Amino acid sequence: MPIKTKRITILGSTGSIGKNTLDLVARTPDMFKVEAITANRDVNTLAQQAQEFKPKLAVIGDKSLYKELKLQLKGTAIECAAGSEGLKEAGARPSELVMAAIVGAAGLTPTLEAVRRGATIALANKECLVSAGEIFTREVIENRATLLPVDSEHSAIYQVFDFDQVERIERIILTASGGPLRTFSLEKMRKVTPEEAVAHPNWKMGAKISVDSATMMNKGLELIEAYYLFPVKKSAIDILVHPQSVIHSLVEYVDGSVLAQMGTPDMRTPIAFALAWPKRMSAPSPRLDLNKIGQLTFENPDESRFPALRMARESLDAGASAPTILNAANEIAVRKFLDGEIGFLDICQIVEQTLEKVDNISINSLEDVFSMDKIARHTAERLG
Repeated sequence: MPIKTKRITILGSTGSIGKNTLDLVARTPDMFKVEAITANRDVNTLAQQAQEFKPKLAVIGDKSLYKELKLQLKGTAIECAAGSEGLKEAGARPSELVMAAIVGAAGLTPTLEAVRRGATIALANKECLVSAGEIFTREVIENRATLLPVDSEHSAIYQVFDFDQVERIERIILTASGGPLRTFSLEKMRKVTPEEAVAHPNWKMGAKISVDSATMMNKGLELIEAYYLFPVKKSAIDILVHPQSVIHSLVEYVDGSVLAQMGTPDMRTPIAFALAWPKRMSAPSPRLDLNKIGQLTFENPDESRFPALRMARESLDAGASAPTILNAANEIAVRKFLDGEIGFLDICQIVEQTLEKVDNISINSLEDVFSMDKIARHTAERLG
């Protein structure tokens, strides 16, 4: 039987997830045809990718770089666009599969464009569910879109979660590496530099998500995301630190069985699962050698050193706009840290202060989400 080629759009093609996605696409040229790619400011990489993969559309988020993109793609048949409208256009293009990999709340609008036309969404953007969980999931259901998680933890749960026997599932367990500062004291954390915070021991990721891993906010955001992805109670989602990053997450059933998905820490594995779903495709990830690893260890997270976990769970319990505020404040605080404006421990302090200062109100529309996101960012900017 001949292979049916899928048209794919990659929102955020110049980031870590986007590059790994294109790596898999390049290895399987008969499986995929690139429809559109986007970047925020990395115009040179975007142009190189466009010249190699020949999408119909290339979009640069920063409008000031539009002329540069046009210049670099002069003489090709590739359409160019820029800004928020260009990103929306990329999401609206007629591809069967959309890799949603734009970092932050900026990815929400173009991803929703793809949802509204009933596409299959490979979701690598946590903020779609953290900032607008109820609205986003409602749109998925109403438009009969398909949502496939790309985070290694959620992909792992998806692969061993029996959706036909939800009532037989007792809990899901998100594993966490603990990040580069897992064994650091609070005093040592106080002096952590951006270079130390982004030096993840297991995963190769972008700067923002690496800092989130160091604070463990990444796991807090994944906790909120898991609630919207899987039909379980909030109290049935646990977090367990697993430094080797071999077991990516687990699902526990009423009979005592605990099913785990395992593999080496390589994002091409969950990306490949989403790209080929409901089938499987070959991926070049290093194969798991448990004999060589020898030992797998586990420990409970220390919320006194990593208060982001507590704040995330409290935000999920509070509901309404609390998760939106949490996410927006964290994005600002992480940027401030990376720019050298604040210390490492100030990140969570700014997030907590923002949650205290901004009123938690109900979210009834996408406009409410953007309004609260703006208020939270403005508040966090003035702190620290």
